[in-house]
Amino acid sequence: MTNTTRTAVIIGVGPGLGMSMARRFGREGYRVALISRSDARHGGYLADLSALGIEATAHVADVTDPDRLSTALAEIAAAGDIEFVYYGPTTGRPVPITEVDVPTARAAFDLVWSAVQVVNTVLPGMLERRAGGLIISGGLSSVRPMPMLGQLALVVAALRNYALTLNAALVEQGVYAGTLTIGGLIERGDIHAMVTADPATSSAVQGHTLDPDEIAETAWEMYQKRDRAETVFDMLGG
Repeated sequence: MTNTTRTAVIIGVGPGLGMSMARRFGREGYRVALISRSDARHGGYLADLSALGIEATAHVADVTDPDRLSTALAEIAAAGDIEFVYYGPTTGRPVPITEVDVPTARAAFDLVWSAVQVVNTVLPGMLERRAGGLIISGGLSSVRPMPMLGQLALVVAALRNYALTLNAALVEQGVYAGTLTIGGLIERGDIHAMVTADPATSSAVQGHTLDPDEIAETAWEMYQKRDRAETVFDMLGG
């Protein structure tokens, strides 16, 4: 029997875009399930959502750990059908593209393998119900050469192509797939906090930041309208 509780899973949740996505889908009546590699901030996240009247749970899983990720998704699905997934985890520091070796690239691609694992886990139920969808976020280096991002450019290009190709495959089956291509520093996020805390770098980001609430609103519109598979947010110019 299909569970009538709609669940939106936010993978790689942080104080910026991840929480904005949680609030946006929560406002639409979704139960929200948060997944991050540490529970250090889960209490604050859950209190934030509870204050808004949003039912939410939090789960610990490093997406590069297939077993733990499977366990977290199973726990979430046991409480209600997973109708939507936002996939937005990040990986380590970039190595300049001319210095990327095979081990570095292979390790970065763990984010791609985990995205495939997530899709393989949630897609059968979505197809059976002919409802639901997922959105994968990535960076501007997936569409524009940015050598300083090294192995990360390879990963986001693969994730972007995966999302767009899924969209083409699913368009007639009632399930949506899309991607957010983000060029800019997301406000309230951890990287934004780090950069703006340093006087030497804080002035450089002026005019190059993005409001995560606006990105989350766009994601909701993409999911509802299903009239496009990608939105590019470019605050970097070029």
